[in-house]
Amino acid sequence: MKKHKIIIATRGSKLALWQAEWVKTQLEKNNPGLEIELKKIKTTGDKILDVPLAQVGGKGLFVKEIEEALLKKKADLAVHSMKDVPTDLPDGLHLAAICKREDPRDALIAQIQDSTFKSLPRGAHIGTSSLRRICQLLNKRPDMKITQLRGNLDTRLRKLYEGQFDAIILATAGVKRLGLQEKISEILPPEISLPAIGQGAVGIECRVDDEFTNKLLRKLNHRATSLCVRAERAFLKKLEGGCQVPIGAYARIVKKESGVKSQESRKGTNLLTHNSKLLIEGLVGSLDGKILIKGTKRGMPEDAESLGTKLAETLLSKGAGKILAEMYGK
Repeated sequence: MKKHKIIIATRGSKLALWQAEWVKTQLEKNNPGLEIELKKIKTTGDKILDVPLAQVGGKGLFVKEIEEALLKKKADLAVHSMKDVPTDLPDGLHLAAICKREDPRDALIAQIQDSTFKSLPRGAHIGTSSLRRICQLLNKRPDMKITQLRGNLDTRLRKLYEGQFDAIILATAGVKRLGLQEKISEILPPEISLPAIGQGAVGIECRVDDEFTNKLLRKLNHRATSLCVRAERAFLKKLEGGCQVPIGAYARIVKKESGVKSQESRKGTNLLTHNSKLLIEGLVGSLDGKILIKGTKRGMPEDAESLGTKLAETLLSKGAGKILAEMYGK
């Protein structure tokens, strides 16, 4: 059935609205005459700002209410940051498109602009909302004091410049999308901070049986990004982890004969070719940073989810299950 109007459900933060507006613009470009409305929805994660997310519990803190709107047909599609999307979706919904990924790495923003992670003073006070980041940073710099930092980007920057922190860690993609890249002191390489599952990628969710919307979204799917993110999500699913546990994974497309350090490969946005391989790195860490269990897998891009699952199995065989059991109090 052809529609003349569709409704996009989104969170109301600046970054979420930027992403939803970007999707709206792409759809309008591809479908002249189609009316598109944005519907802002406040999620549980947006309402609870005074408690670390890891203590709130549950999965889908930033998507549950949005998915309910889709199921009740109050919206036709939803735009998400992929790192917020649980690996199990409600019956009747699916990810119809995963858009071309922005830089997935973490960014250090310091009070002193030209600071680097290594040059920060001993005992530096760092703000971040991520257990994944905390465990990796403490592994490299156990001297640091790390405090949970929540709120939107403006709030986090204000707290930094008020002097509450020496530096904060944010996703590079969000900082760039809001035009604040000049504030970045250093983009942290994966060797220091392996990104979150799906970080930097925008996903579009809709009802499985909505043929019209699914057809609209096909053009927005970026195959290389989709394969990489699906590998990461398969890794996370096998570990039975949510987005608030110390788990990281980063998949990218590389050439068979090349190294994995090229800038093109780091961004994960390069196109698939006949000699492409998918490389995925993953880790599980203890909260104090004393233990990091890491691994990598490389294989054919079309085996993305299998590679992610096998990498998780490798880490579990190395003891990752014990760390996660302690996290979940099992």
